Amino acid sequence: MTTATVTGKPDEPVVATRNYLTEEGVTLRSWLLTKDHKRIAILYTLSITFFFFVGGLAATLIRLNLVTPAGIFTPDIYNRLFTLHGIVMVWFFLIPSIPNTMGNFLIPLMIGAKDLAFPRLNLLSWYLYVGAGFLALFAILIGGVDTGWTFYTPFSSLYSNGYVVLALAAVFAVGFSSILTGLNFIVTTHRMRAPGMTWYRLPVFVWSNYATSVIMVLATPVLAITLMLVAVERLLRVGIFDPALGGDPLLFQHLFWFYSHPAVYIMILPGFGVISEIVPCFARKPLFGYKFVVWSSITIAIIGFFVWAHHMFVAGISLYAGLVFSLLSYVIAVPSAIKVFNWTATLHKGWISFDAPMLYALGFIGLFTIGGLTGLFVANLAFDVHVTDTYFVVAHFHYIMVGGMVSAYFGGLHYWWPKVTGRLYPEWWARIAALLIFFGFNLTFFPQFILGYLGMERRYYSYPPEFQVWNIFSSAGASVLAVGYALPFFYLGWSLFRGKRAGANPWAATGLEWQTSSPPPAHNFDKTPTVTRPPYQYRPEPEPQDV
Repeated sequence: MTTATVTGKPDEPVVATRNYLTEEGVTLRSWLLTKDHKRIAILYTLSITFFFFVGGLAATLIRLNLVTPAGIFTPDIYNRLFTLHGIVMVWFFLIPSIPNTMGNFLIPLMIGAKDLAFPRLNLLSWYLYVGAGFLALFAILIGGVDTGWTFYTPFSSLYSNGYVVLALAAVFAVGFSSILTGLNFIVTTHRMRAPGMTWYRLPVFVWSNYATSVIMVLATPVLAITLMLVAVERLLRVGIFDPALGGDPLLFQHLFWFYSHPAVYIMILPGFGVISEIVPCFARKPLFGYKFVVWSSITIAIIGFFVWAHHMFVAGISLYAGLVFSLLSYVIAVPSAIKVFNWTATLHKGWISFDAPMLYALGFIGLFTIGGLTGLFVANLAFDVHVTDTYFVVAHFHYIMVGGMVSAYFGGLHYWWPKVTGRLYPEWWARIAALLIFFGFNLTFFPQFILGYLGMERRYYSYPPEFQVWNIFSSAGASVLAVGYALPFFYLGWSLFRGKRAGANPWAATGLEWQTSSPPPAHNFDKTPTVTRPPYQYRPEPEPQDV
């Protein structure tokens, strides 16, 4: 492995006289009524950033409460805090983060199209998202919800004293936003590729979002009808999940997890796509095993529908069903491992540049690998009985979703920031933030593996005193992590006004999105490009000569 700074021959910085930020006007009305996929991506980015900090604030209060064994909040307030954190972070940040921001902005550019197939539906999906988000916040402000983000019955349908129906309606509405986005991406990928852009010339980022979109369109309606049934039972007392009324609470878990485990791949598959763009660029090598990476994404999307009941090993399902779902949970680890091996092979003997996007990508690979390996632990029936509903599961989930997906989100944000804004950010501040996030995340969540193995249960506002030391480590790590997450907010904001101008291709990358100006014009390309070669045709930089 050789280290260097990516230089290539990037274009000289040129101020774009025509770009999507100004061509349609700069009034609030022009933004709120836009049909340009790039502007809608910016609207999503602003909205998702807001919800990220709302969910992050709730997480900060949770870790503050757990510094002491007795806690500082009442049990009811604590329940509402972790429900707020789960609902906001899962449905209003993690699931839409990469598809609705980077996917919206980049997919048409990457395939040589002028926009998405259905621009009006794209704008409608953002309005649905924002409306659902404010409905969720309204439910929180008037009293909150105490069911947890999973809304398990019969508690959510019978006993909870929170504003459950409002929260259900919010998640129900945001599901339609996901469906519209997925439909748009599928049709765009099929129908609007530039001449010569065959399926095996598509960037992996497009493939990953395509696989994600299939899951969105097929799985999200199951969640929507499930949540509607909970609301019907709660309001009308119709026996669906309540055994006292002839219902079955296990039916809710089957329906909920039939969506919510594929939802894990809605969150992580786009992150795989981001890493597959960053690693070849900063290693100056073609992506190793391109077709294997592509088909591993499709395989994950398919098998992801058949592993939902590994969340239910202790819920009362039969031993034979448990064995089948345990085996399938091991099987789905194989295509994920293929990606990690291929990224590692791409790095081998590469001309590596440790710029901020690459640091986030390397952090993603490390954190996702830990999360994936511990996923094999909980796929084991005997071990899962020991750690179910402990902090081991919390740590495993966060290593995948937060350590992995958020690292990919920040990596992609830094990688495409010059393209989106036409400005360069301060590189050293970005590297410091990436390192703080990696260190802070491990200090926050690795102790939780130990806590879970020792038997500390999740969702409780208090715990036995012998667990305090590990919780102090975890809360200290959360402080470092909060600083790491806050830093980009400041230096990226600064770069919008004071950052150096970016050329069309500051990373010397090969994708179509780098073949237009930074920021791009409203119609993306002055002339529809013709694609003549596969993606990632990088050539290693020559070795430096001794003087």
